[in-house]
Amino acid sequence: MQPDKLRIALYSGNYNYVRDGANQALNRLAAHLIDAGVTVRAYSPTVAEPAFPATGELVDVPAVALPGGRGEYKLGRGLPKIVRENLAAYRPDIVHVSAPDWSGHRMLSWARANGIPTLASLHTRFETYPRYYGIGFLEPLAVRLSTRFYNRADRVMVPSPGMATLLREWGVTSPIGIWSRGIDHDRFTPARRSLDWRRSLGIRDGEVAIGFLGRLVLEKGLGIFAEVIGELQRRGVPHRVLVVGEGPARGWFAERVPGAVFAGFQSGDALGQAVASMDVFFMPSVTETFGNVTTEAMAAGVPVVAARATGAIDLVEEGVTGFLVPPTDVAAYADAIQRLVENEALRQAAGAAGHRAAQQYVWKTANQAVLDAYLEMMRAR
Repeated sequence: MQPDKLRIALYSGNYNYVRDGANQALNRLAAHLIDAGVTVRAYSPTVAEPAFPATGELVDVPAVALPGGRGEYKLGRGLPKIVRENLAAYRPDIVHVSAPDWSGHRMLSWARANGIPTLASLHTRFETYPRYYGIGFLEPLAVRLSTRFYNRADRVMVPSPGMATLLREWGVTSPIGIWSRGIDHDRFTPARRSLDWRRSLGIRDGEVAIGFLGRLVLEKGLGIFAEVIGELQRRGVPHRVLVVGEGPARGWFAERVPGAVFAGFQSGDALGQAVASMDVFFMPSVTETFGNVTTEAMAAGVPVVAARATGAIDLVEEGVTGFLVPPTDVAAYADAIQRLVENEALRQAAGAAGHRAAQQYVWKTANQAVLDAYLEMMRAR
C-alpha cells in the first residue's frame, strides 16, 4: 500500500488542550503523515480554548476532568455511540492509540471487533505517578494494567531501547519498535545563549545557572530537585536556579527553592534562548520515556545531570555529556552538579559533547519510523 491510500485513526488522551511533550510529538507525527499523503483523523477530549491548534482533523471524545487536583487534564469516558459511528464512517486502515486510558482500551476493542490492525505508542510512564501523590501502593496495579493494554495491541512503538527493555520485563509480548524523537536544531543551539537575557532575570555573568525545564508538576521530580538544591546550599556551592516552565505545582516548588528565578512558560525561539542560557541542566524525573528536554539541553550545549532511568539512560553518556545518578540519591546528585559548577572546563567539554551527540535526533527520521511500521502492518495484513 502507498502512503496516499492509508487512513489512520489516532487516539490521544490529550491531543492539544494542554501542551506537553507527548502531544507535541503526536502533532509532529500527524504533520509528517499528512505531508506523505496519509489521511489522518485524531480522536481526543477537547476544550474550548486549546493550548495550540490541532494538526489535521480532530474529533471530540467525551471526557470528564481528572480527579485528584489535576482537573486541567481530561479522562475519556469510553467510546460512545457518536464516536463509534464516526470511526465506522471514516473506515481507518489502522487504529493508533497513544494513551492507556478507558477510551484507549475501547478504541483497541473497537478495532479488534472490526478486524482493523492496531498500534499503541507509549509516551509517559503513568505507572510511576502514584508514588508522587501518596498512593504508591497502586503502582504494581498500574504496571499490570499497562502490560495488559500493550499486549492487546498488534504492535507497540516506544521512544527508546530502555523503554523496550522495561516493557519486556513487565511481560509485554507484542512486537516492539522504536519511535525516537527529534530536535529543532535551529532553535536549540549554543548560539542562542544570551547574557543579556540572564541579566534581565538578575543572574550575574559569573553565576552558574542550574536549570529546570518542563511542566511544574510533582511527577517531574520537583521534590528531589529541591532537596538537591538544599544540599548544594548546605555545602556552600555557589549557583542560581533557573526554572523554565509553568504548572500547578509552581507555588509548592517556589516555597522549596526560594532563591530560584522563575522565567515562566517559554516557547519558540525564546525557549531555545532560555535553554542555551543555562549552565547545567538538572533532570531528576523518572517518569520520562525519552527525555525531549534532555536532548534539547544537549543540543543547546548544556551538560546534563539526570536520573539513571528511562528518558536519560539512552541519551546521556556518563562522564562525557553529563552524569547519571541513582534516582533518589540526593548526595550523588549534589556531587555531580558540584563537579560541574566548580570546573568550567568540564562544563564546556560536556556541553560540546552533548551538542555533537544531539545531532542524530531528527524529526523526519523519527516520524518516518512510524509510517514505515504502518506500511509493514498493512503488508502483513
